[in-house]
Amino acid sequence: MTDTISSEVVVGMKQGLHARPADMLAREARKWQARVELLCRSQRVDGKSILDILTLAAEEGTRIVVEVTGPDAREALAAIVRLFETHFNEREETVADAAGRAAGP
Repeated sequence: MTDTISSEVVVGMKQGLHARPADMLAREARKWQARVELLCRSQRVDGKSILDILTLAAEEGTRIVVEVTGPDAREALAAIVRLFETHFNEREETVADAAGRAAGP
């Protein structure tokens, strides 16, 4: 029997689900045998494809349902949810520092 489980996550980064976190998400999803799909608004995309993830154009506050099907679905879902909960290890100071340097003399 193949389990399908899901969880809703919220994009918490000010810059949204941009290239770096999308890459981290796809890499994590590819570690698992399970099929990983992301549902956002009316779109369903492959969670193992960075390009598919980027097509969601998920801004801060966007709700995404992560749906995972397969023998290791529970472990895969937990790992992916953890990425969202930790904001993909992005620090607000890094964003502010980058903006400050760009605007500096």
